Amino acid sequence: MALDPYSVLGVPRTASEAEIKKAYRNKAKALHPDLHPDDNAKMEEFKRVSQAWDILGDKEKKAKFDRGEIDGDGNPAGFAGGYPGGGSGGGFPGGGGARWQTRGGGNPFDGAQGDPFEDILGGMFGGGGRRRNPGPQKGRDIRYRVEISFEDAVTGARRRMTMADGTALDVNIPAGIDTGQTLRLKSQGQPSPNGGAPGDALLEVEVRPSNVWERDGKDLRMSVPISLKTAILGGSVEVKTPSGPVTLKVPAGSNTDATLRLRGKGVQTSTPGNLYAKLKIMLDDPADPGLRKWAEGKA
Repeated sequence: MALDPYSVLGVPRTASEAEIKKAYRNKAKALHPDLHPDDNAKMEEFKRVSQAWDILGDKEKKAKFDRGEIDGDGNPAGFAGGYPGGGSGGGFPGGGGARWQTRGGGNPFDGAQGDPFEDILGGMFGGGGRRRNPGPQKGRDIRYRVEISFEDAVTGARRRMTMADGTALDVNIPAGIDTGQTLRLKSQGQPSPNGGAPGDALLEVEVRPSNVWERDGKDLRMSVPISLKTAILGGSVEVKTPSGPVTLKVPAGSNTDATLRLRGKGVQTSTPGNLYAKLKIMLDDPADPGLRKWAEGKA
């Protein structure tokens, strides 16, 4: 029996796109195979959640499911399955349970502009009532949500990730990817039901924020503390970048909020961005009596 994606995600049919996405993320995070490597029940539940998201996370598929054109597995719905949420009213004589909602108990086809089942019938039957042979169909795509580090998003990386069926795949993370973008893994989705190509795995990316850097397009911004002595006399300080530490030269007479550029140390795309370091003067010892005398002009 096909699943009900709304029930799987625990949301009502009236749920908004944001509510559906939030429910999927919460369940996918709690059930991810990385957290339950030896729990087959959790893995099966994770698969169902991913399958439900494949339907409800796709506007076109969700609309078809809501109209009863496909079932929770993404397959075309037959007449025997009825229409989800269908109300009372006239059915087909001798039909298999398909219902058509009416108002006032009248004929549902009175005044209709064309056959309301035209789109469904057109996709299921050819001339003379014979069923079409669509040929091999591609397997369903599977959607996943993955978190990556800020550094990997900036520099690019190759990481091993665990899919819903427990398969570990090496995934190339391109430099410059951002939250909300999707990586496609060809042929890593569901197998075809009739000998076609497998579906794809779609990885929706969420980049973890950094406590050190902020992203500004291809550029990065950060604060760099320097001593009062370095600000006055100049010097060098070590600065952390996503690709490793570098030395930053601070010119003499630098002030707080002065911004220095590290060329090419931003997002590592084909044309790398820059890293902008904003200086913050920090006192080595605010209670230093010599410093106090200097400030009071007594030194």
